[in-house]
Amino acid sequence: MPQRPVTQAPDWTTAIVVMGVSGVGKSTVAARLAERLQWPLVEGDSLHPLANIEKMSRGIPLNDDDRLPWLKAIAARIEAARQAHRPIVVTCSALKRSYRNILADGHADVGFVYLQGAKELIAQRLAARTNHFMPPGLLDSQFAALQEPGADEPAIAIPVDAAPDAIVSTIVDRLATPTRAQY
Repeated sequence: MPQRPVTQAPDWTTAIVVMGVSGVGKSTVAARLAERLQWPLVEGDSLHPLANIEKMSRGIPLNDDDRLPWLKAIAARIEAARQAHRPIVVTCSALKRSYRNILADGHADVGFVYLQGAKELIAQRLAARTNHFMPPGLLDSQFAALQEPGADEPAIAIPVDAAPDAIVSTIVDRLATPTRAQY
């Protein structure tokens, strides 16, 4: 069955942040979601300060102080989209509630798609990945920092054990009838 593109953002959406631990498929899913919605994509990893990339490349986990400038840079992109009245899809691990609060900045127009997967599956994906600054050895630190979105947060949890196109279809289906009760 052909899939229809979704071109209108729900009135509460400036940004859809595709989140989760490293290796969960944020970039792949977000790129396909952005294409499907016909929205621009902001790859959060491209906004990391060089010091963060160097630190992670050496196998050293980032702390909250390291992440703050990065989160603020992503939040600035979301704010620019809000000011331009142009919705965007963003990738960001957004591991903690406090990080998601920085990204939303008190606005109700930012939603989160939490890509959720078993540690073993994600470890296999990381082991197969090449040309990325995040080494597989940091997965434990990602899961240790992860605070899954609460029922009171604007987030939908999507299992990542399906093909990327199926995951995107599930996301679009969930967005097609945007009510806060779905989150």
